Amino acid sequence: MEHNHNMPKNSNPKPSHDEVAKKAYDIYVKEGRPKGHDMQNWLEAETKMHNSGPDHHAHMAADFQKRFWISLILTLPILVLSPMLQKLAGLREVIHFSGDIYVLFGISSAVFWYGGWPFLKGLFAELKSRQPGMMILISVAISTAYFYSSAVVFGLTGKMFFWELASLIDIMLLGHWIEMKSVMGASRALEELAKLMPSDAHKLMADGGVKDVPLGELAVNDKVLIKPGEKIPADGVIVDGESSVNEAMLTGESTPAAKKKGEKVIGGSINGEGSLTIEVKGTGKDSFLSQVINLVKQAQESKSKTQDLANTAAKWLTIVALSGGVITLIVWLALIGKDFSFAIERAVTVMVIACPHALGLAVPLVVAVSTALAAKNGLLIRNRVSLEGARKLQAVIFDKTGTLTEGRFGVTDTLILSQDIDEETLRKYAASVDANSEHPIAKAITASSEKRLPVENFKSIPGKGAEGRVDGKNIKVVSPGFLHDQNIEMNDKRIEPLQVQGKTVVFVLVDGILKGAIALADIVRPEAKQAIDALKALNIRCMMLTGDNKATAKWVSDQIGLDEYFAEVLPQDKAAKVKEVQSRGILVAMTGDGVNDAPALAQADLSIAIGAGSDVAVETADVILVRSNPLDVVSILKLSQATYRKMIQNLIWATGYNTIAIPLAAGALYTWGVLLTPALGAALMSVSTVIVAINARMLRLKAEIK
Repeated sequence: MEHNHNMPKNSNPKPSHDEVAKKAYDIYVKEGRPKGHDMQNWLEAETKMHNSGPDHHAHMAADFQKRFWISLILTLPILVLSPMLQKLAGLREVIHFSGDIYVLFGISSAVFWYGGWPFLKGLFAELKSRQPGMMILISVAISTAYFYSSAVVFGLTGKMFFWELASLIDIMLLGHWIEMKSVMGASRALEELAKLMPSDAHKLMADGGVKDVPLGELAVNDKVLIKPGEKIPADGVIVDGESSVNEAMLTGESTPAAKKKGEKVIGGSINGEGSLTIEVKGTGKDSFLSQVINLVKQAQESKSKTQDLANTAAKWLTIVALSGGVITLIVWLALIGKDFSFAIERAVTVMVIACPHALGLAVPLVVAVSTALAAKNGLLIRNRVSLEGARKLQAVIFDKTGTLTEGRFGVTDTLILSQDIDEETLRKYAASVDANSEHPIAKAITASSEKRLPVENFKSIPGKGAEGRVDGKNIKVVSPGFLHDQNIEMNDKRIEPLQVQGKTVVFVLVDGILKGAIALADIVRPEAKQAIDALKALNIRCMMLTGDNKATAKWVSDQIGLDEYFAEVLPQDKAAKVKEVQSRGILVAMTGDGVNDAPALAQADLSIAIGAGSDVAVETADVILVRSNPLDVVSILKLSQATYRKMIQNLIWATGYNTIAIPLAAGALYTWGVLLTPALGAALMSVSTVIVAINARMLRLKAEIK
């Protein structure tokens, strides 16, 4: 035997497309419904095949498609050779030939074993797992029709059902093909996320050169060049360059974010107009994108209470359908006195039309769609059960710093204390001096004015402020303590209310004369008031927890219109406050940064970590909001309501359909001339399944939530 010396020992060649298709198909048939008819297991099968090949989705759908078309072609001669259809068309004498019944049997056998094989295979899987489901129903129905008809061919008195059998299998294959394509639309979200990553990266080498390397070769602390318009290959920190970065597919934020040296970038986002050099900080499973994909998988694979209800209902429906088929056979045969062929046709129709396919899809497909849509918009769901209960929430408690506020100082008020200066000039002088200081208050004052002048003789006044010469004038930006030390009087009545609100007030002196005051506070997020208003419109009480003093807490509460606030609460006491609110009989969501607020998040009925950025591994949170936007809390609650609404719509349709369809299939309206054939029953069952799938896919985040 000739060996391939280029292939390492023990290496496994990548499976061919046909092998991938077979393996994927086997997973679907064997494991796709081990719990009866739970489509969630189909999603799990997809996950297992995630690394088997890029086209495995298409191959899995293609197998049902291929079986459908071949079975449909074989059905045509079955229709032509069927004695009943020949008689109806008046062509019995024209088409009839010696041995035609055996030709009909042979072609029908091919359709039964080839087209019906997925269902027969599924029957054994469901029996092995002791979870009766739709595969058993379909298999029993087609097997009853086939073996009874075969017995008629070889001498038993009765009527053949070969054309009904073939058309039934055709419709079932078509229904599965359509269903699979619909399910693929939900599960493909993971692949779309994975496609965000480029195939290689421009790695900066030690000698100063640039080398294109596969992503798998990147390591932490490597430096990578990103050209304008390219995808960022890994999480990292910018070490050189400025640009705007489009993170819409990762965070849901449509506006490109301005990025400069020292700021973080996320792998998979798209660089804008400038070149960037980044230092890699996260690759592979540690990257933001991988964590998002894992969270989406976990959420899609998790079970909800509504889903458990649907699974239980579907299991009992299977038992009812099997029992109903037997009862239907006995009633028509023994009590009413119809012939065996009529009774068996009614029994087969009952089992086909009662397949709990739609019921099995009702919840899992909605779960898959809502989870994928949420992830694309920066809402990462870790616990579906808690999210499902979010529709019943009565209160949301927000942490203040970093959640309702930006967690940084900003100028809120500028007071003029002298008639010979205006606000713009005052801020310009103060910003010019403070531009040389690294103090957080100084940085906030510097950011308050776009105009700055050169500063001479800058020096810090320890613990009191800073001074410098600007435009030929001596400018001091100082604290109230400096005024006290220098015996400078400040009697303006507007100052005290600002201090009572918990704001920091600094003063500006020009050539030793007090000219104005600047008040600073933790900046309230512009979206905070909108979020509170939207929550109140949903009849949800809005509260705030903060370690700040009561004056500061009251000021923030008044700014955004909170119903209640708790001030001077230490981090270790936040969980107790959440518990206190719950003791009123109120279902509570806690929203915080996921670090200091971890105990409070764990105590809440729904925990929401806001502003997680590139760190999505917040263990205590049920939901993680990638953006630091309180409005996303509203989106989560509306998502819960919209998702639950879709689940209920699907459950009502699926159960209502079976309630009406089973009596019709059994022949309840036979006296009025209404009689369903097995093929028509299969068509109605497939339509029901497709309606449920389409309804789930109609869940839209922007249309229903934002």
